[in-house]
Amino acid sequence: MSLFHIDAGKEWRGGQRQSLFLARVLKRRGLPYFFVVQPDSPLHQKAQEEELSVLPLRIKSEFDLAAVLRLARAMRRQKCLLAHFHDAHSVSVGSMAASLAKVPYRIISRRVDFPLKKNYFSRRKYRKNVDAIIAISDGVKEVLVKGGIDPNRITVIPSGIDFSPYEKASDSDYLRRELSFKPDDFLVGIVAHLADHKGHRYLIQATKILKEHSSKIKVIIVGGGPLYMELTRQAEESNVQDIVFFLGFREDVPQILCSLDLFVLSSYLEGMGSSILDAMACRLPVVATKVGGIPEVVIHRETGLLVPPRNPSALAKAILKLYNDRELTSRLGQRGHEVVHQKFSAEAMAEKIVLLYEDLGLRKWINLHEQA
Repeated sequence: MSLFHIDAGKEWRGGQRQSLFLARVLKRRGLPYFFVVQPDSPLHQKAQEEELSVLPLRIKSEFDLAAVLRLARAMRRQKCLLAHFHDAHSVSVGSMAASLAKVPYRIISRRVDFPLKKNYFSRRKYRKNVDAIIAISDGVKEVLVKGGIDPNRITVIPSGIDFSPYEKASDSDYLRRELSFKPDDFLVGIVAHLADHKGHRYLIQATKILKEHSSKIKVIIVGGGPLYMELTRQAEESNVQDIVFFLGFREDVPQILCSLDLFVLSSYLEGMGSSILDAMACRLPVVATKVGGIPEVVIHRETGLLVPPRNPSALAKAILKLYNDRELTSRLGQRGHEVVHQKFSAEAMAEKIVLLYEDLGLRKWINLHEQA
């Protein structure tokens, strides 16, 4: 019998990284599993590089019946004991396949704090034949409960990160050399998909205020997405194109983060914000919005500063406070580094999920394979 983990993500984002971390732990513990991913996706490539048990399956939409049938056949063939769905498309396709294959246990990971859609089909996915739902923060759990989900079926397990890439990245001049910044320039960075809920437009509005106070503050925007053209146009119209730098999608995020002075996350909806964990691992102070699960990571005036969402003035004020108070900047960064190591490791996240599997009834099966 085996475990099936389904992640239909076509891009490399926080959710895909979390499912990869979990698959690593399953492999190390010797548990039979299959990692179902989109063919030729970044997740597929990274899983292959780590020699994980990958099962490529193209999932075109939430109603891809061909994918449902192929997945159901694979589940029956490999005697799937538990199916774990990691994103919206995998929940839809995977739950139908699990029903056809009569999979005994089913778990959903919910990483976003978007309200559940009101239509019957969307809500049914989270209520029908689901043994447990993993919320990555109390904020996400609250949204699920408001959507009518039984709180007793929800377990909060925060995201985690692998610290090793950040321990290796120690060149604080990495980005300064690439973009010819001066030694006294103050680098403020955001790493996030260029999507509306990430609030980049409010950060660019805040940048106009920052420029009025100091031309030494540079804003680095890392990430790709549908709003690239709109945001670059906004920067030009706001006359901040000389201090805002769009770097697109990058594989060298640890090196970039370690050369910043401050990290910012301007979301108005956010499940948790795993990029904040990355920043804290690099001893960066954080300015972030008080939404979703962010306050569970960023402790105001202890590991960073929290501001209201959609408020460029408050965002700019917080950034300027840390620009002008380098002692506070250093203290927040150091404390954030301590907190992230204490509470948010990938190992801790994965181990808690395996414990949930055991609580659902898989304890004997897990022990048997770990002893083998």
